[in-house]
Amino acid sequence: MANKTVYLGMTGDIIHPGIINIITEGARHGELIVGLLTDSAIASHKRLPYLTYEQRKSVVENLKGVSRVVPQEDWNYVPNLKKYRPDYIIHGDDWKSNYLSKIRDEVYEAMKEWGGEVIEIPYTQGINSSALVENAKTIGTTPDVRRATLRRLIAAKPVVRIMEVHSGLSGLIIENTAVQKEDGLHTFDGMWSSSLTDSTDKGKPDIEAVDLTTRMQSLTDILECTTKPIIYDGDTGGITEHFVFTVRTLERNGVSAVIIEDKKGLKKNSLLGTEAKQVLATEEEFCHKISEGKKAQVTNDFMIIARIEEIIAGYSVDDALSKAFAAVKAGADGIMIHSKDKSGNDIKEFCERFRKEYKNIPLVLVPTTYNQFTEKELSGWGANIIIYANHLLRAAYPAMVNCAETILRSERSLEANGICMPIKQILELIPGTK
Repeated sequence: MANKTVYLGMTGDIIHPGIINIITEGARHGELIVGLLTDSAIASHKRLPYLTYEQRKSVVENLKGVSRVVPQEDWNYVPNLKKYRPDYIIHGDDWKSNYLSKIRDEVYEAMKEWGGEVIEIPYTQGINSSALVENAKTIGTTPDVRRATLRRLIAAKPVVRIMEVHSGLSGLIIENTAVQKEDGLHTFDGMWSSSLTDSTDKGKPDIEAVDLTTRMQSLTDILECTTKPIIYDGDTGGITEHFVFTVRTLERNGVSAVIIEDKKGLKKNSLLGTEAKQVLATEEEFCHKISEGKKAQVTNDFMIIARIEEIIAGYSVDDALSKAFAAVKAGADGIMIHSKDKSGNDIKEFCERFRKEYKNIPLVLVPTTYNQFTEKELSGWGANIIIYANHLLRAAYPAMVNCAETILRSERSLEANGICMPIKQILELIPGTK
């Protein structure tokens, strides 16, 4: 018995009676090796674990019956099985019919290679892992945990998917929307607090006239009802002294990153016509603001990302790269590159040339105009973060106008029923009202 080895793959994020049952059963057959899935293995198919790999490892290796813990770098068990060649692998019998059924077949084939056996035990009734995750969401998060999540996501995923939010309700949509695909559960990883959509939602122009205090009102609404990381649109950041205050305020509230652009003077949105062309800050001015912001932050988790506007302002890719390289040397934790060119050629060139100089500095793209490219294609250029910068508000406005016009035409609301969700359903989105 002592010479037999048993393999158990698990995430170890939420330990419940079902996990204890399978560990106990596995230990009865021999030395139990737990293959603990890494953040990247898990995040490629479902949500990022609440706990880091090291935190989960510390918990699991102290559970009774566990002999040792090894990293499982792949969602599939087979690579680790071939590496450790256990006598047994143990798993709940629920994988016969769920999304792991294909992996189950591959496990059986792999274990045959060395005469290993597959042990399947009845799934523990009364345990619903999805419900446990939902319950954890209702508890919420802390500023420290939320703030650190963005860096974890960048390290774990080939592409971090971010969607614009402008209210608590839109934040709840991004918190809860998911689509099951063949390669796993697709969700948004975080939220973009856009100055454009925030000001538009308030019926005000996007000219950086809304100060941080006013922006924080909307941001607080989002923070209070969501758990995912937030990237804050900081526009130009204002004067350096004001930007230092912004960094401290955002960091203290649990925001993961701020993005500031290399413009100066009264802001006009980049997607307007050439008549809105602005004066760009010099490398010295921009880098000074970045370096002062980095000095002001307290934690290593908070990120300052430099948004490079050279291309969208009509300058060359060479000019954009020069500004980007200077920003990184000044301490920028990432680079956002922006363009109005629908072909995406200038963005692709920038990314590929930037990657030759910096392999690991995060690159952020906002493919509003060149949206024919998939996330996988943009990742191939070198992008780490994709921001969908304004789509929820753009979708909401025509839907609301349609509803209003329908009621006006009909002189009653009956005809609008088909384009409105039931009030009960919308109330159930709000935590605490179910």
